[in-house]
Order: sequence, then C-alpha cells, then structure tokens
Amino acid sequence: MTKRERVMRMSVEQPLWRALSGYRLLTMVYAIGLFVTAYDTFARPWVAIAYFAVLVVWTVATLPRVANAASCTKRFLAADLTIALVGILLTRVADDAARIQAGGPTLPSIWTAGSVLAFAIKGGWRWAAFASTLVAVANLVQRGAPTRDTIHNVLLVWVASIAIGYVVEVARASERTLARALEIEAATRERERLARDIHDGVLQVLAMVQRRASALGGEAAELGRMAGEQEVALRTLVSGGLVPVSRVSEDAALGALVRAVDEPDDENPGGPVDLRALLVPYATARVTLSEPGAAVPLAPAAARELTAAVGAALDNVRKHVGEDARAWILVEDEPDTVIVTVRDEGPGIPEGRLAQAEGEGRLGVALSIRGRLREIGGAAELISVPGQGTEVELKVPKAAGSESEKDREAPRGSMGSKGSRGKAERA
Repeated sequence: MTKRERVMRMSVEQPLWRALSGYRLLTMVYAIGLFVTAYDTFARPWVAIAYFAVLVVWTVATLPRVANAASCTKRFLAADLTIALVGILLTRVADDAARIQAGGPTLPSIWTAGSVLAFAIKGGWRWAAFASTLVAVANLVQRGAPTRDTIHNVLLVWVASIAIGYVVEVARASERTLARALEIEAATRERERLARDIHDGVLQVLAMVQRRASALGGEAAELGRMAGEQEVALRTLVSGGLVPVSRVSEDAALGALVRAVDEPDDENPGGPVDLRALLVPYATARVTLSEPGAAVPLAPAAARELTAAVGAALDNVRKHVGEDARAWILVEDEPDTVIVTVRDEGPGIPEGRLAQAEGEGRLGVALSIRGRLREIGGAAELISVPGQGTEVELKVPKAAGSESEKDREAPRGSMGSKGSRGKAERA
C-alpha cells in the first residue's frame, strides 16, 4: 500500500459518513418513538403512519448512499431533502393544531438534520447553507408563525451544518496538501536513488574520460572538456532536475564541434518563470552555480535581461581572465529582490579602467550589464580589488519586467553565444 493510499484511507470524511449513517438510523427510531408516545393526540394518525413507513424504507434502503462521497450523489441529496421537507409540511395535516401551536415536534423531528448534514459533508458550507435555509422555510410555514423555539432550532441546524461544512472543506484541502507532499517526497527519494546509481556509473566514467583525455591533449582534450561539462550538467540534473536538454552536434563542413543548449519553453508565457532554469546552462566544469532549493520566480522580460547580464559578465571573465578561468554564480532570493552575484578569480580591474574603457567606446559593462539592469528597474554594482578578482552584483526587484514586452528583444542563444546575449568588454 502506498503512502497516498494510506492518506486516502485515513480521510477525515469517512468517519463523518459512518457517523451520519448511524445518526439517520437513531433519529428515525427517535421520530417514530415520539409519534407512538403521542399517538392519541394526532388528528390524522394514518397520515403519520404512511409517512413513517416511507421514512423507514427510505432510511434503511439508502444506507449505502451515505457510506461515502462518491455514492452520495446530487440526485440522492435532492430526494432525501424532499422527504424531510414533505414530512415537516405534513405535520400540519397529521397532528393536532393545538399541539403544533404548543411547539410539538414535526413528523421527521431531528431526522431532518441528517439530510442537511449530508449536504454539508458532500459539498461544504455553501451546500449546507442552501439545505438548512430550505428546512428553515419549511419549519416556519408549518408553524404558521415564528416562535422562539422554532427560531432557536432553525438557527441551531443552520449554524451547525455550516460549521461542519467548513471543517470538511478545510480537511479536504489539508488532505490534498499532505498527498502532494507525499508525492514530492516519493519523487525525491526516487531521484536520490537514481542519483546514487548514476554516480556509481555514468558520472565516474565521465570524470575518468575528462582526466584521461586532458592528459592526452590535442583533440582528446576537447573531448575531455565536453565530458567534464556533461558531468557537471548531469550532476545538476540528478540533484535539482533543472538542466535543459543539451546537444552536441558536429559540423562536417567546418570540422568543428558546436554545443547548443535548449532553453526551457515557458508553460505560461505571461506568468513568472524560474530564474534558475535560465541560469543552469551557464554551469560548466569551470563555472559553479549556487542556487536556492525553491523556485526563483521573475517576470519573463526581467528574467531574460538578468540572464543576459550574467552571460555578459561571464563573457568578460573568459575574455580578460582566460578560457580556463574559474567563476562562481550565486543566486539569492530575497523577499522583494533577486540578487545574482558573478565572481571570478582574475587579477581584478585597475582603478579608473572602467571609465577609461567607456571613454574609448568600449561599452560592454555600461550597456550589456548596467544598461540591461537599468531598463528593468534593477542595478549592477562592480566590486574589484586588484589581485583578488572581480565581483558583479546584479539586483532586480521582483516586480520588474511585468510591463508589456512589446518591442523588447528577448536575448536567446547558447551559453557560449557572442550574439544576442551581448558581449561585455572589461578593460
């Protein structure tokens, strides 16, 4: 038996349905007992006898109907409530007028509450309010004029049924949440199991290929580099499931290897996207990506511009520090702001060099990084200490990019693309 099945069997509804079945039987016997003890006072006892005959047959025959929510259909609920309402109204025909005025019980008595409770358990507090309102109207019509006892009983049924209906709705929501949590737990356990299997096999082979090929040099070194990148991507996949599908294709005409990364399509183009999924393609053997365990939602325009700014910062690292330079990407999800930090191990930027580069027409940092962030209401800060590397801190408000994306050019392309992602030039 799975955990989800155990949750469904422990459903809070099942005890309520069983209690309702017992309530209907007991209150049926109670209503008949009230009639028997007051038989001599009834003006037309044969009307009451005919009604109780129908009530007994209906209550016993429909016990399976109140065994669970699936069996308790709308048609059954309507018929059950009709029998209760007819019994209330028949009281004026069967009973003595003086006894009715004195506050005597209706023919179904408290059996009527069972019909209302069935509505509450099946459909929640709104269904309960509907059924109890009809019962209240029928009681007022039967009495002819509202009395204190009548109003008291009507309010009691109305409040109790609505309260039970609300509790049932809350319990159902809690059960769905628990079932979803158990599904996630099961998926996580399965992913961990697969991760162990992959680590013991595929990842070790890729790591060995990377080491051996790097030692051989030449074309084998390029193969080792790609094996290392695929090892990092596979590790990220089994740990977080966020790595898009990668392709390695060979261009026969040029004799070169081209690596392309498929960016995930948005399921909802107008809704927020997970920034982590856009940044994962940048994680390689030389670039380490650290991210929160939960999704980092951003508007599509803001997420793309921020991703492009990160790509520009990494382009700067490759150009000015070297192709083999190490870099680190840190994603922080604050309550109102998303912060992405790109840090490298380079020599740093000499003081005044950025201003000089901008004066010479090199606008990589000014346009590809700061310009992109400025357009979406964010900001970019560069911290560089000679000999200690450079740190680029990108801050974007979570409300950024929600405006229309018309006339915006969404940066697309591969991780190593020098095209639409922009190429930042650091002096």
